[in-house]
Amino acid sequence: MKFRPCIDIHNGQVKQIVGGTLRDQGDQAVTNFASQLDAAWYAKLYRRDGLKGGHIILLNGVDSVYYGETRRQALLALKAYPGGMQVGGGITAENGAAYLEAGASHVIVTSYVFQDGKFHRGNLERLKAAVGKERIVLDLSCRKKEGTYFIVTNRWQTFTDVALTQDTLDFLSGYCDEFLIHGVDVEGTSAGAEADLVRMLGSWRGMPVTYAGGIGSMEELRRFQELSGGGLDFTVGSALDLFGGDLPYDKISRL
Repeated sequence: MKFRPCIDIHNGQVKQIVGGTLRDQGDQAVTNFASQLDAAWYAKLYRRDGLKGGHIILLNGVDSVYYGETRRQALLALKAYPGGMQVGGGITAENGAAYLEAGASHVIVTSYVFQDGKFHRGNLERLKAAVGKERIVLDLSCRKKEGTYFIVTNRWQTFTDVALTQDTLDFLSGYCDEFLIHGVDVEGTSAGAEADLVRMLGSWRGMPVTYAGGIGSMEELRRFQELSGGGLDFTVGSALDLFGGDLPYDKISRL
């Protein structure tokens, strides 16, 4: 189990948001924290502390008036820490290689693969051919519906018809190097991790999985370790003192 840092960028600014409130219409989201520092500052901090495998997420859609500035911030962070971070948000087979050339270690993909609520295997095959399996992270962030976790896409707004199960992980592991999975309904709430989801992910041992969502205290982090059996990496956003929370980054970064 290790800490994976994050840089979430919304409307051209490093932010921490309540995940389930993100909307394309009006580029709206309930914001927990908005930084006055640029994305490169955070990337340099993570580089200084030797933290690898964190993620940079562009939270605006490509049609947003803010997308250009959000993308610029992401590229600044990649330049500041080449090879040290992954990047996601609007990734396709056509632009994935450009982000790798800009310094990303991996590209993180959801919407390109799960479009209109459906799994598009052809797009995943094209991405794999364009950048290589070893440079792909599949974001299988999910929300619960009728007692089952389903993968969500379009900045967590659209339910797909794909349930997140160990069989799903087994199949998709043939196309990627890692998984990134947000428990969207607790993302940004510091209300504790999604226990059922963490147990399921922790008992699967196929490849590295990073979990995000709800970890807001050292007690909850210990609970997360128990639930996962120590088999998952984790990220913390809003709860970190870096982003206005109480969890000490200096302590978390040394785990």
